[in-house]
Amino acid sequence: MPTIAPACSLQMKDHVQQSRMVTPDLQRIRFGVNYVPSQKWWYCWNDFDPSEIAADFDAIAELGADHIRIMLVWPWFQPNRTWVSPAHLERLDVLMRLAATRRLDVCVAMLTGWLSGWAFRPTFDRPDTFYTAPEMAEPVELYFSACAGVLNAHANFLGFDLGNEMNCCWRAATTAQGDAFMERTLALAGRLSPQGVHVNGVDHCPWFFEGRTGTFSPGALATQHRIIPLHCWIEFTGARQRGGPRDRACTHLAPAMAALARAHAGDSRKPVWLQEFGASTKWMDADEIPVFLESAARAAVAGGIAWITWWCSHDILPHYQFDPLEYDLGLITTDNRLKPAGRAFQKLAAELRGKPVPAAPEIPLPPLPQTRTHEATWAWLAEVQNALP
Repeated sequence: MPTIAPACSLQMKDHVQQSRMVTPDLQRIRFGVNYVPSQKWWYCWNDFDPSEIAADFDAIAELGADHIRIMLVWPWFQPNRTWVSPAHLERLDVLMRLAATRRLDVCVAMLTGWLSGWAFRPTFDRPDTFYTAPEMAEPVELYFSACAGVLNAHANFLGFDLGNEMNCCWRAATTAQGDAFMERTLALAGRLSPQGVHVNGVDHCPWFFEGRTGTFSPGALATQHRIIPLHCWIEFTGARQRGGPRDRACTHLAPAMAALARAHAGDSRKPVWLQEFGASTKWMDADEIPVFLESAARAAVAGGIAWITWWCSHDILPHYQFDPLEYDLGLITTDNRLKPAGRAFQKLAAELRGKPVPAAPEIPLPPLPQTRTHEATWAWLAEVQNALP
């Protein structure tokens, strides 16, 4: 386990030298899940049982997944500005080893932040000036550097996600402020782990709305990433209000949003990662979920999306007091049995994983909305959905 020295710049140099990572292939189809621990949710970081994590990973491997996305709850890993918890770093190291033995690559979300409807903020947070306050830069750098010291020792480290839907937890006064923060922090991640694929996994708002609501601009999100991460939820985007789970508004949400992101990038071949999509029985009948999963995933692949990552791996035990929709989003039960949706995922992964990513279909795209509103964005998406094969 690394010593957390006060000089972050020295740590950064050492961590780059220690990296065992292999640069991920952005031109091959990948299937994965957002990991949610079956027994203790992410409270497991504070009550860690490796045998529970191992059992979960066995079930995820049975799905045929090749990667997971995990959440570090920031205030637990970094209780104050100058100290990162050695115990939590050791637990992260154990998790990475357990994942590696099951051939699972791991994307690590750092500034989390926003998770399943709850906000986890550090004690030194500056919520009104989070993206610009100089006093936030040093602890963020220390935290990333300390985690890189652990993660770079693992060949299955996929890369950093700056945080889970950061714009839900912290909003910038202007997108210029959010974009500058993103550029700085992605650059930091790149210096610490040069071979990683580093992203900023935001929700749909930057693509749908102007200004403070989105925090980051679509142009920066589209151009600052090697692979653009998209969160394509049929409920929160409003797709479900435009059609049922078998209608194009829902099944073709991801390829339409990918076309939107590529239009902002000015590159029709830009790699795209469907980083979050999922379905709850609060939105559709249970027997519709496997059908939706297969239809949406196939449409995503046909739309040239490279990586497919379902939310989430496991159901949640009901005593944790989340919003009711959170409890049954998993492909796997809390006792590690594959659900029908898990079987559908397993079949797709066996068929498609590792194949070359198809080229995005060549269709005429409407001009980008002059003003980003929910209605204008949906008018654009609907036109694209109707044009897709």
